[in-house]
Amino acid sequence: MHPVQVFKSRAMKEHQLISNPDLTVGKNNKQRWNQANHRRLGFHNAYKLFRRALMVRSRNVLVLEPNQNLYIQKHTQLKKLMDNPAFSALCIIRDNQILMEAAAPDFSTAQPHSIQSITKLHIHIIIGQLISQGILSLEAKVSDYLPDIGTGYAEASLQSLLDMTVNNNFSEDYSDPHSDCYTEEIALGWRLPSNNMVQESTLVEFTNGITGYSGQEKFTVAQYKSANTDVLTRILAKYSPKSLAKHIEEIADAIGYEGSFHISLSPDGYPAFSGGGCMSARDLARFGLLFARDGLDIHGLEFANSAFLSESLSRSAPSLPQPKEWLRYSNHLMTDGRVVGHAGYGGQFLLVDTLTNTSFAFLSVLENEDGYDDAYMGEVASTLRAICAQ
Repeated sequence: MHPVQVFKSRAMKEHQLISNPDLTVGKNNKQRWNQANHRRLGFHNAYKLFRRALMVRSRNVLVLEPNQNLYIQKHTQLKKLMDNPAFSALCIIRDNQILMEAAAPDFSTAQPHSIQSITKLHIHIIIGQLISQGILSLEAKVSDYLPDIGTGYAEASLQSLLDMTVNNNFSEDYSDPHSDCYTEEIALGWRLPSNNMVQESTLVEFTNGITGYSGQEKFTVAQYKSANTDVLTRILAKYSPKSLAKHIEEIADAIGYEGSFHISLSPDGYPAFSGGGCMSARDLARFGLLFARDGLDIHGLEFANSAFLSESLSRSAPSLPQPKEWLRYSNHLMTDGRVVGHAGYGGQFLLVDTLTNTSFAFLSVLENEDGYDDAYMGEVASTLRAICAQ
């Protein structure tokens, strides 16, 4: 039940107010649109359910030509993934040609879908641009840029945030409804506090409150923490000569979206790069083409930092946990030295093969209680890699 407030004024009759049912959390500490029995509808409509959001459209649209690939359509493992009830949509593009696209009966390849942590790739693009301009140093400590940051990040290097090797008290355990990652969602604009009479925490307040830094940054396996992205977002917002909204708009123009890109906003106005993006499968595949083009925009002009991307593929970096141990987490993207991409909570994956110039966007919604399944996501990643290599 939602708490009821009763108000009466001289000008109005007595009336009742309830907490917004889409943003109010239940006993499992999750808002309705992320609860197992509502998650599919929620991820298909998250762009309309966020507390607040930014929306952008591209100035020009990258036109895609159909070129159906029969081999891909008959791929046994892909058919298995598409037959899974979690499947929402997919789009595979190579050299501006659609090799295959498909969608579940309740969705389409043109509808916006939550892409969760795939949104983190925006950080790779923007920080690469600021590095090329000499604005940021990855060897610097977070406190060099954010003097007010809490003890959980003050002594950590920017490089350790980018590679997910920070060890502090922030927990990202989707099976624990009281994990910090769910509290973080208040600061991302996804939900209300469990007590709706309490003020929503800002992104600054949330990140400043993280403690417990251990000083150990030499992990061989990534210590995945979305709060790292939140801290990087604050640094980019403070030191970039452009607003983050302008960066998002310029990325959209460099990619040529057909539809709209949506991203949730924190109470203090920061874009939720840690997981608040929503776009269609077709536009997500277009997004991937930016990496296939080595950072060139749709006009063939340099946009992303190609040297930073190349270094991210070749450098030593921590691996992901099994069964995706063949991927490394390097400068806020996942790579094996040839492919680049990112996974998203709930069943999303973008994978780009930089040799075949193929971008594969795969969207699905896991409806188990945790909203995550390591074995399933490992299967998705391996299938996408095999198909993109053909």
